[in-house]
Formats: sequence, C-alpha cells, structure tokens
Amino acid sequence: MASFRNKDGRVIVDNLISMIQENAAHLSDIDLTISDGDHGISMKKGFMTCRERLEGKEVDLSMALKILGEALFVELDGVMGRLYGTFFQEMANACQECDIIDARIFGKMLHAAITGIQSISQAKVGDKTLMDTLIPALTAYENALDARTSFSEALQDMTAAAEIGKNSTKNLIAKIGRASCLGERSRGVLDTGATSCWLILRSMATTITALLK
Repeated sequence: MASFRNKDGRVIVDNLISMIQENAAHLSDIDLTISDGDHGISMKKGFMTCRERLEGKEVDLSMALKILGEALFVELDGVMGRLYGTFFQEMANACQECDIIDARIFGKMLHAAITGIQSISQAKVGDKTLMDTLIPALTAYENALDARTSFSEALQDMTAAAEIGKNSTKNLIAKIGRASCLGERSRGVLDTGATSCWLILRSMATTITALLK
C-alpha cells in the first residue's frame, strides 16, 4: 500500500505556505467583493508566521501541522483563525503517533479536522462557507477508499469534489458570517473560505502524491 513517512511530510506544510503566499492577492480580491478583503492578507500573515517558526527546525508532518495551527490561531482574525487553527491542529493530533501515513491514516486526519471544525461551527453544506468544500471532499475521499482505489486516486477524487464544492458557492446566498448581512447580494461570488480551503486540499494532494512510495 502506498504511503509516506511522517518525518518526510514537513514539505506538505512548506508547500502550503508557498501556495498561500502566491494566492494571497487572489483570495483578497474575492473577499473584497462581499466582505472586507482581508482574507488573503490574513492567511498570508498566518502562514508566513508559521514559516518563521519552522525555520531551522527539523520537524515531521504532525509537528509542522501543529505549528501551523498555532500560528493561524494567533494571526488570523476572528472566526477563520479558529476554524483553520482547529483544522490543522486536529490533523496533527490524528497523525502524531504514526510513523507511516497511508490512505487510511490521511482519511482519519481529514475526518478529525472536519469534526473539529463542526465542534465550533454550525456551518453546513449550502451555507456558503468552507464546509461546502470540505464535506464533499471528505465524502469523495472516503467513497474512494471504500471502493479500494489507490491513495493517489482517492486524493484525485477528493480534489475534484472539493473544486465542485468550491464552485457551488458562487450560486449560494451566504447564511453565516459578515456576508450573510448582504442576503441576495452575496450570490454570484465565490466564498473566500471555500476557495482557500480548495487551494489547501489541492496543494496537500499534489505534495502527498509526489511523496508516495
């Protein structure tokens, strides 16, 4: 069964940091259409703080994810800091005792991350939030594993479902967060959290696929 070593997985977080840095302006442009436009700026600040905390340290994936979660709790304002901080810290907790990460372990990491978010947020599919990306992604991934597909194929299914979920938010009315005050005017624009979440899952899938042995 394809897998990678936890101690080799730090590159997953390194690549997430680079990806957010590259997409920060795009995320803020989306956010500005129905909110204050700070999502990309805040995400970049949080991820760059993580880069500073990782500099010069030899850490495995679980520790890198933990450090990322801590940085986002501190640097991201309000709800998104709690959501993404929880997301990455729960992923870290789910793999901290694992030397080898295979498809089953990654599924546990993803499930734990989403369960963590659900413990602090009532957002669900259809509310125009990052859950419109996460829930379909998890479902597709778990269905792929049930069908006994490979780790890389399951990641492809996850990413494809995440993109469909992200795109679905364009036609939704925001029910949670600042944009919910706009009502019908929030329709016609992608949700920024759903978009950043898709970028994160896509980046993770790409890096993991490259690590698989």
